[in-house]
Amino acid sequence: MDPALSPPPAVEAGLYDVIARRRDVRAEFTGEPLDPVVLDRVLTAGHCAPSVGLTQPWDFVLVADRGLRRAFWDHVQEERQAFADALEGELASRFAGIKIDGVLEASLSVVVTYDPARGAPNVLGRHAIADAGLYSVCLAIENLWLACTAEGWGMGWVSFYREGFLRQLLGIPEAVRPVAWLCIGPVSRLQDTPDLERHGWRTRLPLDAVLHLDGWARTGPGAFPVEASPGAGLAGAVTAPSTPGA
Repeated sequence: MDPALSPPPAVEAGLYDVIARRRDVRAEFTGEPLDPVVLDRVLTAGHCAPSVGLTQPWDFVLVADRGLRRAFWDHVQEERQAFADALEGELASRFAGIKIDGVLEASLSVVVTYDPARGAPNVLGRHAIADAGLYSVCLAIENLWLACTAEGWGMGWVSFYREGFLRQLLGIPEAVRPVAWLCIGPVSRLQDTPDLERHGWRTRLPLDAVLHLDGWARTGPGAFPVEASPGAGLAGAVTAPSTPGA
């Protein structure tokens, strides 16, 4: 690699640190007023996301009004209860202790939407994968999440809602899809462990559990060629010499 393209070690370490520290925040929001300069940096980071055909098919709806947020929160509680009613036994007990949103506690909410008509009909790169635009919006959301973490803020993605309700609440056009309601703002701390793991709902899978090599059948540690050095993981797998004819 051209040395000029290599990031300084401190920058590289900072990126990986931000990725590792990112959390889905719910209970830790302080509600402090947002610094508009920082908010501009965060939103700009979201808008810098890659997008299929450079369509930038996202919009960011900033929701500061307490009445709108309360109406949305009420709807979220109804959907939370509907999900809880479908659970039984140990799972129901675990879910009862999990906070699912920070809608009222966060300093601001940001609704990210997807407009499939932007750049249409000839979107470069979407002719074979219609959902590529939607994937682009998810990249913008991830940029927002990482930027919030880098700024010492938190972000939480609320998904207990019906799209039709949110579209009507905010007057979003019928052709535009609301993808995420995000809660953002300063936090008291970022948890060391994700909420769902701390509450015993799910645990993070090891990387080996989701690795495949040269096809679906070869997964996990067994996918690594015998030439890969022990502990080399994926790096060893993909840099090991190939066996002729294999």
